[in-house]
Amino acid sequence: MITLKKGIDILSDLGGIKTVQEALMLFEKKCDQANLAKLQKITHQEALLKIANAIAMMQPDAVFVNTGSAADIQAIRKMSIAKGEETPLTMPDHTIHFDYTKEQGRVVDKTLYIVNEDEDVSVMAKKILRQDGHAYIKEQMTGIAQGKTLLIGFFSRGPIGAQASLPALEITTSTYVMHSANLLYRNAYAHFDAELARAGYVITNVHSEGAGDPADFPKMRVFMDRSWLTTFSMHCTYAGNTLLMKKGNHRFAVDLATYYQKESQLSEHMFITGLRGPGGRSIYFAGAAPSGCGKTTTAMVGEDFIGDDLAQIWIDDQGIVRAVNPECGIFGIVEDVNREGDPYLMKCLREPGCEVIWSNVLIDENKVPYWVGCGEEIPGKGVNYTGEWWKGKVDEDGEPIPPSNPNARCTLLSANMPNYNEKMAEDPKGVPIKVITYSGRDSDTMPPIVVAKTPDQGVAIGASILSAATATEIGVSGVRRQPWANEPFIPGALADYMDAQFIFFNSPKIKVKPTMAGINYFLTQGARGGEGNKLLGEKRDVKAWLGWLELYANGDVKAIETPIGFIPKYEDLKKLFAGIEKEYLKELYDKQFALYVDNILGRIDLQTAAYRKEENVPPRLFEIYEEQRKGLESLKAKYGSIVAVEQLMEAL
Repeated sequence: MITLKKGIDILSDLGGIKTVQEALMLFEKKCDQANLAKLQKITHQEALLKIANAIAMMQPDAVFVNTGSAADIQAIRKMSIAKGEETPLTMPDHTIHFDYTKEQGRVVDKTLYIVNEDEDVSVMAKKILRQDGHAYIKEQMTGIAQGKTLLIGFFSRGPIGAQASLPALEITTSTYVMHSANLLYRNAYAHFDAELARAGYVITNVHSEGAGDPADFPKMRVFMDRSWLTTFSMHCTYAGNTLLMKKGNHRFAVDLATYYQKESQLSEHMFITGLRGPGGRSIYFAGAAPSGCGKTTTAMVGEDFIGDDLAQIWIDDQGIVRAVNPECGIFGIVEDVNREGDPYLMKCLREPGCEVIWSNVLIDENKVPYWVGCGEEIPGKGVNYTGEWWKGKVDEDGEPIPPSNPNARCTLLSANMPNYNEKMAEDPKGVPIKVITYSGRDSDTMPPIVVAKTPDQGVAIGASILSAATATEIGVSGVRRQPWANEPFIPGALADYMDAQFIFFNSPKIKVKPTMAGINYFLTQGARGGEGNKLLGEKRDVKAWLGWLELYANGDVKAIETPIGFIPKYEDLKKLFAGIEKEYLKELYDKQFALYVDNILGRIDLQTAAYRKEENVPPRLFEIYEEQRKGLESLKAKYGSIVAVEQLMEAL
């Protein structure tokens, strides 16, 4: 459990501003007339005190208030180039930003929750006691903005007025961070007082890159004060560590959904996209996948794209599960993005008319960006996240340095995407969710599609995601459990989060239960009787997998029952693959959908053992695992360790 506004408010204590009158006096001292006039239009006491205390603690030379106006947005772009945080490229409105060489992803070991003495966090997270966090922030952030301009932004994590939207303050010395915020979030300056009153919460994000010296990197920390919904980020530049409206505030939203909005809301690491079916009908999917596991690619398959990363989900008054995207932009990994697999995104990246912030890619002598897997010939030299780069360059350990970092990104407005449904994305009513998917990087165990038989089994699919570590997290390697693909962003006990999932999806308020399924794009040849790590499928197959789920959710196709859920029939998939102009051989289907029983039993053993180590895990999870185990062992006794689809049908 987490109790809001418990313990010392570190920001207020270090800033020392206690009254609105004191805040207004500080604003007059630090702001010129234009920016003072902007701040005077904000009247909510809590917001004013948060801003004032950040200014008092960080001690900037000046303050710039970002209202989201065209003039302010353009001023921030110019400031970022003048400051050197971004450099213009040849394509109009394209810039490049490089992060510290050693900070190319979320720095997990330096990211901690601030907790009170009687509180705990997820066993997969790190924490620091309030008094220790207070001391570190005081040491590192007091005066950190001296000689700099502090930028103040007012944003909404979701469409203005949506039931699940949360207002957030972005307070930073980084022009790159504020520029990124203008692309990724809805500016709520004109509505901020009303939105704070509606939501009842305001999230505050305080950041500075400090002196910008890579030597300060060991001092870098990201702190999340759960009790006061405040983040503190220092001596860092990567957006995942600095633009904390994204994953930092997502953590707070998870807390609120788990402890204060149980049964009514969920906060998920999910894409949202609409897929068109027969007769032009459209249904909406929400899908979870760890970063770097194809979530953006899957989202782009939809004809009515809404978002590629986060989802706020709730049950409306009619019993419909609905969702909004907290963001209105894309902060996407570009490795392996190319015209064949990502035509919509490539149009934005390679054709004029779209503003893009690039990060940590290769820039050639003509100021054109390139990246690994772009489908184009990569120049033999240029500038990348390590400085001057040439083919054959190695790091201090003698390892080859790729042209672009595996976690290199592009940031752009979603409205630039040809398949973006802006009307639905900005509708505060949200979109109705009919299918929910869970996936990871699973090379050897689960079939490409498994549909849950019940909502409880759907929750278990989410709880059982396993994935290879990706470049989004520094210092993490190997295969790891990633429950709901949300594990890095669940502040409290996984048992509490799981309980909230079971309660939500079993709620009698839901009149039409979503179809819940596991999807897996990463089965390899070597795991299915062949050799090597080459995938059995390819990117364009995603359209067929989602297409089958669209048909299944609408009752247009039947499925084959197995102990772990329902799988598709070959004939239905063959037709869908024909629709993407690809022959789908029965031999491939047999490899992908045969049950490798020992592998699945091993997965159940792994998950059971891991969850047994945690307190208060809902017993229903273990019941589901045991039901699946018994069914699989029965199949193995009859057919052996590899059960063909025909044998599954025979066993019914």
